[in-house]
Amino acid sequence: MSVKMIEVRWHGRGGQGAKTAALLFAEAVMATGKYIQAFPEYGPERMGAPVQSFNRISEEPIIIHSGIKNPDYVVVLDSSLMESVPVTEGLGKGGKIVINTSLSTSKIAQKLDIDISQVHVVNASQIALETIGRDIPNTPMLGALVKVIGTLDINGVLEDIETKLTAKFRHKPGVMKGNLTSIKRAFDEVKN
Repeated sequence: MSVKMIEVRWHGRGGQGAKTAALLFAEAVMATGKYIQAFPEYGPERMGAPVQSFNRISEEPIIIHSGIKNPDYVVVLDSSLMESVPVTEGLGKGGKIVINTSLSTSKIAQKLDIDISQVHVVNASQIALETIGRDIPNTPMLGALVKVIGTLDINGVLEDIETKLTAKFRHKPGVMKGNLTSIKRAFDEVKN
C-alpha cells in the first residue's frame, strides 16, 4: 500500500521567513511521527527579492531528492507576488493555495484564474502585527497551512514549536508567546 506524499511550495520575499517557516513546519511535523523534507531554492536572494522553500511530508521514508514541480499546497507570504511570480504553476485541480491577504477568496480565485474551492486566505500580516508586533507573516501562515492540510494535529505542532521557540527566545518570552498565538489565530481564522 502506497501512502500519498504531501508536497508544499512556499513563496515569499527575502526577509519574510519563508525558509524559516518551511524548516519550522518540517520539524514540527516530524515531531508528530511523520517523515519530512525541507529545503530552500537558492538563487541571488536579497532582502525583498522573491524566494521559494519546499516541504515533503509522508508516513513512509521519502526517497525523492528533487525539486517540487507539482505541489499539493502553495503558501504565499506576500500577496504582491501574485503579480510577478507564477504562484499557481504546477498546482493541480485538487491543489490548495493559502495566501496572506485581506482580500476575499473569490477575489483571489478571480485574480489567479483558479477555482474558489482551491483558495484559502488569512490576514497573516495583521495577525503578526497584533501578536508579534512586526509584519513577519511566516508563523501565522504555518498555522493556516496546518488547518488547510487538515490531517495534522495542531496541538502536536504547537507543542513542538513551543519547545523550539522557548530554546531560541528564552530571554524574550513575549516573542515566543506572540508566535504561538499567531499560529493558533491563523489556524482559527483561515477562510475558504
